[in-house]
Amino acid sequence: MNKNAKIYVAGHNGMVGSAIVRELVRQNYTNIITRTHSELDLTRQAEVEQFFAQEKPEYVFVAAAKVGGIGANSHYPADFMYINMMIEMNVIHSAYMNGSKKVEFLGSSCIYPRKCPQPIKEKYLLSGYLERTNEAYALAKISGLKYCEYLNTQHGTDYISVMPCNLYGPNDNYHPEDSHVLPALIRRFHEAKVSGAESVTCWGDGSPLREFLYVDDLAELCVKLMESYSGSEAVNAGTGEEISIRELAEVVSEVVGYGGKILWDVTRPNGTPRKVMDVSRVYGLGWRPLTSLREGQRMSYIDKRKNVGTICASLTATQAASKRLYPQRKEIFTHHEKYS
Repeated sequence: MNKNAKIYVAGHNGMVGSAIVRELVRQNYTNIITRTHSELDLTRQAEVEQFFAQEKPEYVFVAAAKVGGIGANSHYPADFMYINMMIEMNVIHSAYMNGSKKVEFLGSSCIYPRKCPQPIKEKYLLSGYLERTNEAYALAKISGLKYCEYLNTQHGTDYISVMPCNLYGPNDNYHPEDSHVLPALIRRFHEAKVSGAESVTCWGDGSPLREFLYVDDLAELCVKLMESYSGSEAVNAGTGEEISIRELAEVVSEVVGYGGKILWDVTRPNGTPRKVMDVSRVYGLGWRPLTSLREGQRMSYIDKRKNVGTICASLTATQAASKRLYPQRKEIFTHHEKYS
C-alpha cells in the first residue's frame, strides 16, 4: 500500500480496529478514514453505500463487529447474527461496488467445528458441527469469509480473511457477564483484590484449552497481510500455544496480585473443549507474535485500571445500540435492561 492510500478501518473504536489504526500510524500511513457509530451505522445499507460512494477508500479493514463471551452469545444469539451479518455484508458489498482495491475481513476461530482435529487447519472449515454456545456469531463470520471468497471467484477481487484466536489487550470489554474469558478474569480478580474477597468463582471446571493473542500483534499481521497476501482461503492468526482456563486463572490472579482462593462453578458452560490454531501458513509468511501471555496480561491490566471508569458503561452502550437497531422491538432492549 502507498503510504498516502485512502484506508478505511471499520470499527476503529473497538479493540481490534483501534489496534489496526495504531499500527497504521506507527507505519506512517497518513490517510486513515474512520467513522463513529453515531456518524455511520454500518447496519444501515443506505448509509454505508452513501459513505463509500463519497469516500471511495482504496483499502478496507472490516474490524467492526458485535462480540462477547459465552454468556452474551447464549443470551443474544439473534443480535449476534443480525448485527454481524448486516455490518459485514454492507461494508464488503459497498467496497466492491465502489472499486476498493482490497478488503480484509476479520473473523474468529469460533468458525471451526466444535470437535475439530487439533491444531486447527484452515481447511477444516465446515467439516463438522459448530459449538452451540457461539453458533450464531460463527455463522455470521463464516458468511463474511465466504462472501469474500465468492467475490474473488466471480469478480476477480482481492479480498482476504483473517481468523484470529482469542484476543485481548487495550480497549477490551470488561463487562462481568458479556466479556470474553481473559478480560472477565482480569475484572473479577481485580474486584476481589480491591474488596478483599476470600475467593473468586470462575465459570466451568477450568479444563478447556485456549490460545491467546495480544491484539497489537494481530494488528501488525493485519497490515502485513493487506500489503503482501492474496488468497481466498482464510489465514489463521495465533500463537500455536495453548493454556487451560484453570492455568490462565492462576496467571491472572498472580498478575493482578490477588491472594485468595479460586473456585469453579461447574453449572456454567465450558464452551469448546480445545481450540488451538495451526499457524504454519502465517508463520510461513514471516510473521511471529512478539508479546508473551504474561506480559500481555500485565499491559492489559494496566489498561483496565486506567480505563476503569468506562468499563461499567459497556452494557449501557449495548442497550443504546439495540434500541437504535431495533426501534420497533421493545422486548429486546427490555431484555437487556433486565439482564443488567
